Amino acid sequence: MTLATPTSPPAQTAPALRIGPIDLDIPVVLAPMAGITNTAFRRLCREYGAGLYVSEMITSRALVERNAITMRLIQHHPSEDIRSIQLYGVDPVTISEAVRIIVAEDKADHIDLNFGCPVPKVTRKGGGAALPWKTSLFADIVSRAVKAAGDVPLTVKMRKGINKDHLTFLDAGRAAEDAGAAAVALHARTASEYYSGHSDWSAIGELKQAVTSIPVLGNGDIWSADDAVRMMAETGCDGVVVGRGCLGRPWLFGELSDALAPGLAPRPEVDATLQFVANAFRRHAELLVEFFEDEDRGCKDVRKHVAWYFKGYPVGGELRGALARASSLAEIDDLLGTLGDAPYPGAGAEGQRGRAGTPKRTVLPEGWLDSREIGVGDGDMMREAEVENSGG
Repeated sequence: MTLATPTSPPAQTAPALRIGPIDLDIPVVLAPMAGITNTAFRRLCREYGAGLYVSEMITSRALVERNAITMRLIQHHPSEDIRSIQLYGVDPVTISEAVRIIVAEDKADHIDLNFGCPVPKVTRKGGGAALPWKTSLFADIVSRAVKAAGDVPLTVKMRKGINKDHLTFLDAGRAAEDAGAAAVALHARTASEYYSGHSDWSAIGELKQAVTSIPVLGNGDIWSADDAVRMMAETGCDGVVVGRGCLGRPWLFGELSDALAPGLAPRPEVDATLQFVANAFRRHAELLVEFFEDEDRGCKDVRKHVAWYFKGYPVGGELRGALARASSLAEIDDLLGTLGDAPYPGAGAEGQRGRAGTPKRTVLPEGWLDSREIGVGDGDMMREAEVENSGG
């Protein structure tokens, strides 16, 4: 069975998305995902479609301190013609220094700042999705980073806010626009919603109405090309940011290319049979081995992708378990060789994948919500959020 194609184009027919001086063939961005969007995965997605492919999140302090893992993560393959890095941080000076290093050493063509991370170890120190609550600090970080970036376009990715009673996205969007950001992207959930429920696309429409001089990108619940078409039509946003929807489905970028830029050269129609998926999984493993320069490590890293690739397909638990224990490409080849073929299973292979969970109270510093300005001692506390030089 051939994958369904969208029934109608977006309101504007396949405009090239412009982010600063960068023109994109399709208005699609791969969302940074920790432990996922390394060079190998970005290369794989590019083999299927077009767009802007962003690195996994890089801690600005780790980059400034030239942490070995971090310096490896900011490298790009020669085939990546638009090199994109996402930075996370809480200190304006450190973030601007990280940006300066990237630009001075020609490490990227595009830089994104992360203000959307909802995980407790980040928000409890005032970072990620908690930070835009402090309006002056947010504006200072973005304005300094834009200045340090110079001609390299700098964008901002954020959430709606901390929770439904403490929304920040409109203020943050306007502040980023005023500071000279080249675009803003909104994951239309609050930090407290984490990845649960449904993304509130109406908030993307609100942001588009508030921010008028730079592109506004929508993120959240793009599981198919149809979803991307519908989000752009309903919200008026200038493009989409795709995260969990491409896990185990890197060919989604080909579908997005066909849906959002029908004027481009036609791509081969995807018939996602079991053998097609197995070949994509094997290619992913191969690229990971090349990225890590270590066969055992590359094969271990692809294990997290097994369930995503074979979601909905008749691949038994024993074989899935064996693939998740494989330590060489030869072993993966032998296991995949035992598969027969099966047609695309339809809805069983689609829909939500990756993190979901339930809403949870966002962990914040004591007294964080009492004021929208930084208090005495907050700066020292927040800098602790960058001490863990994990490279992500």
